[in-house]
Amino acid sequence: MASETTSLFRVRVPEKRLRKAEKILARLGMKPGDAFNMLLAQIELREGLPFEVTTRPPVVLDPEQQAAEWQEPLGAY
Repeated sequence: MASETTSLFRVRVPEKRLRKAEKILARLGMKPGDAFNMLLAQIELREGLPFEVTTRPPVVLDPEQQAAEWQEPLGAY
């Protein structure tokens, strides 16, 4: 298998955010570079971000609405 050319990507992030993320990623057996590569792979596959980016506020359902939303796919509880 031929080796792939790599590029160095540098970014500035808040130190506190990086430390928290590193702890979580370590529990998953990953390093920040691994997570970044996964993000880029998903962007490539989806031809966009793998999550929604919006300025609209999220819809918050009241308990009755949430129960109705869950009841259809999961059945009564």
